[in-house]
Amino acid sequence: MCQVEEEYHGPLLREELPSVSRQCVKCKEASAAVVIRAGDAYCRGCFKDYFIHKFRAVLGKNRLIFPEEKVLLAVSGGPSSCSMLSQVQEGLSQNAHKKLRFLPGIVYIDEGGAVGQSAEHRRRTVEELRAVFRATGLPFLMVPLEQVLDLPSSAVLSAPGASEQEAGAYKAAVDHFLLSDGSSGVTAGQQQETPPPEVQEAHTHSLQRLLGSAGTLTAREELLSILRQHLLVHTARSAGYSKLMLGDSCTRLAVKLLSSISLGRGAQLAHDTGFSDSRYGDTILVRPMRDYSAKEIAYYNRMFSVPSVFTAGLDTKTADKSSIQHLTESFVIKLQADFPSTVSTIYRTSEKLQSCKGSASAGGDRCLLCVCALDTAAENASAFSATLISEQLSQKKSPGESRQAPASQCCSIVGGELCGNGARGCCSSAKAPPLRSLLCYSCQLTIKDMASEEVLPQYILSEAERRLRRSQLREEIRGFLLEGEADEG
Repeated sequence: MCQVEEEYHGPLLREELPSVSRQCVKCKEASAAVVIRAGDAYCRGCFKDYFIHKFRAVLGKNRLIFPEEKVLLAVSGGPSSCSMLSQVQEGLSQNAHKKLRFLPGIVYIDEGGAVGQSAEHRRRTVEELRAVFRATGLPFLMVPLEQVLDLPSSAVLSAPGASEQEAGAYKAAVDHFLLSDGSSGVTAGQQQETPPPEVQEAHTHSLQRLLGSAGTLTAREELLSILRQHLLVHTARSAGYSKLMLGDSCTRLAVKLLSSISLGRGAQLAHDTGFSDSRYGDTILVRPMRDYSAKEIAYYNRMFSVPSVFTAGLDTKTADKSSIQHLTESFVIKLQADFPSTVSTIYRTSEKLQSCKGSASAGGDRCLLCVCALDTAAENASAFSATLISEQLSQKKSPGESRQAPASQCCSIVGGELCGNGARGCCSSAKAPPLRSLLCYSCQLTIKDMASEEVLPQYILSEAERRLRRSQLREEIRGFLLEGEADEG
């Protein structure tokens, strides 16, 4: 045994700790400046080439953005979207090996009113981002989120568009561009700056009341995401942009995939996490940053001084269990710290997802909020039908409660008696189907958490009324239609 006064004359043994190579794995000459993964150490120059090449490769592989096409970049001020803006700016520079051929623009959605920021705080954030956008030389738009309250009903419609191009359409467009020798000039041109409109305080209060009507932070985040997407698509359509670039990174999409499954959006995963999203028809959403992890983006922005502006969100300074989205993010980030392949494994799963190309038209076959195909037309022997039956049984009143109900709780009084005393039940059951019948399962859960549906923006309520009226009319004339016409509606 060891003694207190025992002397040790032998040399102490030191364990050799494993270390990464200090040499760049690509050029084999310069010393490594960044380690992305174990064994992937890059020098400064090789890391920049690797980062730029990945952005160009994902655009070239999908062949979705045509030459001289107007593309709107949705920049929130965060690291990922600002890095996307930096890559586009790099591709338009004179020193670029292969210049980008599309015409970019920038849009920023000011969500300060939704999170309760003061007017002065919002003004400072807008000024910081305006300075960043002016340095790029690209045209940009600054749009407050309050404008979503004044959108037309077309914002929730899938407009017809060339979502599926022919096989040789991209090659023909490139050949035509090369034959013209780029004479049209894919340059930023003269920068156009649209001043942000004045935000009325009443609109800000209406927006806060709309988000505050949701009882949980999970529902508020989902509702805010839906409203933001409606405003982005409407802005792109109004300005003549056919593509909308989003800055979702690989880490963000991995979190979104798991949280979407938890929220019942399994049928919409291909649209929510894929490279392209054509649910709106004429405006296609593109995610060119989906191959980058948050770690890669942070390293690149730090090493090459890419400016970004922090903007607070609904989940800022909240506990991990405050919402499903925040809890999922905390779970994935902590798991990634111990198991570095977590995000990449989830990401590879999302790559295999494909959207179901059904016969969803621009009318009532699509969800009123997320504009995806409805997933509520399930068979009787399904989990969704079982959930509906359980919900109906839990809300059903006993016969004694219905007889003792006061007249104020009934919608009408017939012959001096409550209509609930009859065999047909309350006459409210004969009313038009509720708004939830026009929503997918996930959006139904979001609306269910709201205190009232009346606080929704007018463009959503107007479109819902139009669809319900059209559905009732179709049911009334169904007996006079042929079998094929009745099915088509």
